[in-house]
Amino acid sequence: MKKIVALLLVLTMAVALVGCKKDDKEGALTKVVLNEVAHSYFYAPMYVAIELGYFEEEGIDLVLVNGSGADNTMTALVSGEADIGFMGSEQSIFVTNEGMSDQVVNFAQLTQRAGNFLVVREGVEYEMEEDGSFDWNSLKGKTVIGGRAGGMPEMVFEYILDQKGIDKADIDIIQNIDFGYTGQTFASGEGDYTIEFEPSASSLVTEGYGNIVASLGEESGYVPYTAFCAKQSYIDENKDVIQKFTNALQKGLDYVNTHTVEEVANVIAPQFEGFDAETIAIGLKNYADQDSWKEDLIFEESSYDLLLDILEYSKVIDERPDYNKLVTTEFAKAAAKK
Repeated sequence: MKKIVALLLVLTMAVALVGCKKDDKEGALTKVVLNEVAHSYFYAPMYVAIELGYFEEEGIDLVLVNGSGADNTMTALVSGEADIGFMGSEQSIFVTNEGMSDQVVNFAQLTQRAGNFLVVREGVEYEMEEDGSFDWNSLKGKTVIGGRAGGMPEMVFEYILDQKGIDKADIDIIQNIDFGYTGQTFASGEGDYTIEFEPSASSLVTEGYGNIVASLGEESGYVPYTAFCAKQSYIDENKDVIQKFTNALQKGLDYVNTHTVEEVANVIAPQFEGFDAETIAIGLKNYADQDSWKEDLIFEESSYDLLLDILEYSKVIDERPDYNKLVTTEFAKAAAKK
């Protein structure tokens, strides 16, 4: 992880900031490049804001790029290839603790649960608890396709194991598969279990490779799983853009929280080529059932403290950066009042 952060710091000095500029023509949209950690139903409010034109209403020409992993997204943000990053907030903590001077500040929290599910391979035997929930002891002696060491999916998984009294050493956890290829790897025959986001989790079920047996979001509780962030210098120079961006997100969040999963699925279907609205609705229901989305975008200090607790448990940080250094609620609070 330190090598990655070192690379980010070098890129910060070597590459000029790609600013957000308006055309000379009055009323022209402001281009904003957003790099997302992954493309998933989990981020439905953002896609609603895109498809219903909320960003355009706020004067923003949004360019969405899939970073396919938090390291890539953070690299794009720090290097100036992206104006705004959307990823786990642990990344901002990592770069701060490694000495980055231009702070990466979180200004809008979208999800409040882990967004991945535990999928068991068809034919692999497992046990259930008396209440009908998955018995996590079934993982002992099995192979699980997990996440990258130091990433939120893997850390939350290991946190759950600890809460269940399970030693992770009793499980063969694969951690060297790129984020976007875990589902394909599982489908090819590797692993007894895999940890997947939507749409991959539901796809593995519908294609007959396995079944969803547990929600990591439900098991881990409320955590600030993904948030929007930007470098402090960008925020200082583009406060109006950050506010308008946050306003558009709040509109998307309001829509998701006041419409059925079927209605949301129809709106965001263009974002997921190859998936029909009915299939998308299934995945959205999985997220809605676990209370994935906040009512507002305010990143509370209690959530930040819980995130630090998880990072400390995973032994990936030695220092706890101050909340006010890495989080601002100014824009989310203003958007919530509209």
